[in-house]
Formats: sequence, structure tokens, C-alpha cells
Amino acid sequence: MRQTFLQAIPIFAGLTPSAINEIASAVEEAVFQKDDIIVREGEPGNRMFIIGEGSVEIVKNMGRPQETVLAVLLPRDFLGEMSIIDSISRSASVRAIEETTLFALKGIDLYHLFQKHPDQYAIVILNIARDISRRLRALDERFAAISH
Repeated sequence: MRQTFLQAIPIFAGLTPSAINEIASAVEEAVFQKDDIIVREGEPGNRMFIIGEGSVEIVKNMGRPQETVLAVLLPRDFLGEMSIIDSISRSASVRAIEETTLFALKGIDLYHLFQKHPDQYAIVILNIARDISRRLRALDERFAAISH
């Protein structure tokens, strides 16, 4: 079942069944309740998450007067990939909007994929880069729209 779900996730598009099985065996499932904080801005991060069910909001400056919701993510979306790519602390907080099931994939799990299947690892990284680029373009459009 996890394999089928993961195959439908855009960052895993194009992977072989063997690579999908490896990722499926590595992911850890966790359930969060409404308003639970999944990660906090500024804390170290070493894993990314894929939303199985539910929804989350990406929040900058959580709990402060200038709190801003940057995005709402839904099932099949992923988050936390930046901490795996650049090994820098979390750039925003993530809060569950409703009961939410997440699948966590640690950076070391991707490294194991790199060791066993470097070509499959390259596909995942390229897919992540494409999604980051898509998100950046959308943010650019929003910024341009509000700056005029």
C-alpha cells in the first residue's frame, strides 16, 4: 500500500519499483492532531515529510504579531525538503490544520538510496529541484502582484 501511495507522489515519479520499495520501507508514519506543531522555524532538520492525509500550513514567525501563513499543503504534497538539501535549520514552522498523517523520510535514507541506486537518487533530487523552482516562481508571481 505504501508503495502505491509513494508512486503517486511527484518527487518519486519515474523511480523503479525497487527504489520505491526501498523508500517505502524507510519512511516512518506519524499522526498529528489539529494545531500540533510538526516542525519549528529555526530548529535543525534532517527529514522531509509527505502528507498522506490531512493538511498543514507553513508558517513564518509563528506566535508573533507578524505571523504569516506562507502556504497550505494537502495530501501528496511534501515539505521539509530544504533541510535535506542544504542542511540548514528550518526556515518556517509547520502546523497541522486538521488530523494529519505524515510519512517522514530522513536524509540518511536518501543517502542510502544514493549508495544503492545513484541514478534513482538523481531522479528524486531533480524532481525536488523542479518543485522548489515551481514554488519559487509562484512566490515571485505573488510578490510581483502585491508590489504594484
